[in-house]
Amino acid sequence: MGNKHNSAGFKTRSPLSIFIVICLCCFFYILGAWQKSGFGKGDGIAVQMSKQTDCQIFPDLNFETHHNDVEIIEPSKPKAKVFKPCDVKYTDYTPCQEQDRAMKFPRENMIYRERHCPREEEKLHCLIPAPKGYTTPFPWPKGRDYVHYANVPHKSLTVEKAVQNWVQFQGDVFKFPGGGTMFPQGADAYIDELASVIPIADGSVRTALDTGCGVASWGAYLMKRNVLAMSFAPRDNHEAQVQFALERGVPAVIGVLGSIHLPYPSRAFDMAQCSRCLIPWAANDGMFLMEVDRVLRPGGYWILSGPPINWKTYYQTWKRSKADLQAEQRRIEELAESLCWEKKYEKGDIAIFRKKANNKNCRRKSASICESKDADDVWYKEMEACKTPLPEVNSAKEVAGGELKKFPERLFAIPPRVAKGLVEGVTAESFQEDNKLWKKHVNAYKRNNKLIGTTRYRNIMDMNAGLGGFAAALESPKSWVMNVVPTIAKNTLGVIYERGLVGIYHDWCEGFSTYPRTYDFIHANGVFSLYQNKCNLEDILLEMDRILRPEGTVIFRDEVDVLNKVKKIAGGMRWDTKMMDHEDGPLVPEKILVVVKQYWVGGTGNSTSSNQ
Repeated sequence: MGNKHNSAGFKTRSPLSIFIVICLCCFFYILGAWQKSGFGKGDGIAVQMSKQTDCQIFPDLNFETHHNDVEIIEPSKPKAKVFKPCDVKYTDYTPCQEQDRAMKFPRENMIYRERHCPREEEKLHCLIPAPKGYTTPFPWPKGRDYVHYANVPHKSLTVEKAVQNWVQFQGDVFKFPGGGTMFPQGADAYIDELASVIPIADGSVRTALDTGCGVASWGAYLMKRNVLAMSFAPRDNHEAQVQFALERGVPAVIGVLGSIHLPYPSRAFDMAQCSRCLIPWAANDGMFLMEVDRVLRPGGYWILSGPPINWKTYYQTWKRSKADLQAEQRRIEELAESLCWEKKYEKGDIAIFRKKANNKNCRRKSASICESKDADDVWYKEMEACKTPLPEVNSAKEVAGGELKKFPERLFAIPPRVAKGLVEGVTAESFQEDNKLWKKHVNAYKRNNKLIGTTRYRNIMDMNAGLGGFAAALESPKSWVMNVVPTIAKNTLGVIYERGLVGIYHDWCEGFSTYPRTYDFIHANGVFSLYQNKCNLEDILLEMDRILRPEGTVIFRDEVDVLNKVKKIAGGMRWDTKMMDHEDGPLVPEKILVVVKQYWVGGTGNSTSSNQ
């Protein structure tokens, strides 16, 4: 009876125990859900912490946001080599356009003003100093009109071009009124006249080329009309003209139309101009005009203002005879016709020609057609007096090479070179996937550095641009991107231009055609994997330091073993570095190395580093 009684008692207690357990489970479930909903005190603190996070002040840029540090452990290896500052005489050093070396080359066809890079034993292995008093450039758009004198301490143009309204010196700044030799009333009025003939306003014209650009006021004032101009001029007696252009926040490179091809692909520009550029267009059997024809898109426009246009008015000022100038203009017009160009406008100081959309519309055949099978293979290749053939078309209405959408639709439309299968391994589908990938990457960059996408980073360079996805994801009036396609990489620069972006061919084993301190932000995706067996990585990093502004930023994206080498070299370059995981997590072998260049100037030991 006792056992039976105990058994009955156990049965009566069992439902109660179960009920208590169920109640406890429900209570903790409801409590957890309540806290997770955002009403819990702990989560409120987290929200407040996130609201307090602010990295908009550049010296406080914090890399501790979304990625874990990747600690690099290298047993028993020597410390990083420390690079010393160069002598202050190298403040404006341009390795491949130095005056002393240039004077050793022939002056014929401006050969001496072309690229002549130092031999290995002549290279500098030191850090180029900024001038004393250097400061961050004015933000765009104020930077278009003002430059700190301390950043470019050269006054010669204010004297040489005083009557032409190029640049004025006021206190401790240079002011750029927007004038030019052929547009003393200002670039805006000049562009308005061009726009009466050329469809600049509707997005049909997006990329432009300025040959012999001066301080690039034409390109500067085209930007507010959503036209991106690539400007170039030699490093000559017009001291620092390209340096002024870049300091203003305008795309420009040191360059000249001489004996070798321009470093741009065929059919790249919607519009090109020579505003008193003094290029002898009728010389060398028209070779220089034929090079403009190579880079001008079918249906594109060429503007000539200056000699010999309006020679009846200026022949005495130019100190040339009427017959000489008249013959030169006649020869230029004959060359233009042989290139399948049509003169659309001539009034006052301006003549405008338009290239026909295809060869079927040509009235006369060119005397000589170039034999080269690849019109985009131009790096250090000599020019010839021949016409670059256009792609074949099936009808007179078809645009040779493919018709482009108007900008900004053009930016993400399938480029004709991709649609026609002209870039090996790139399809319409892979192009679209590349765009998605770079939107993802750029969004991750912006989460870690809130200055990206602001006017703080105006001049941006992508050292290995691929299809231009990085630049497309960043597209904004606040900045522009120089898309560099390495000469040893897949040739995609034509695609980049078809998207309405600008760029240049370059070999990173050599110095870039720019002045020191001309870029605010450099992006290096896979550059060091590409070049690690081609040239010294130290030389590439020193060149990056040369062209990067003090307190500028570099983002490297590469395999971790390559970035280990880069980080070690960077440790001796007055760079602050931080290694991060890929945005998809630590298991991805590709890593991110973020760098901020310390502020220091020549002749002092000052630096923004906490270690100095």
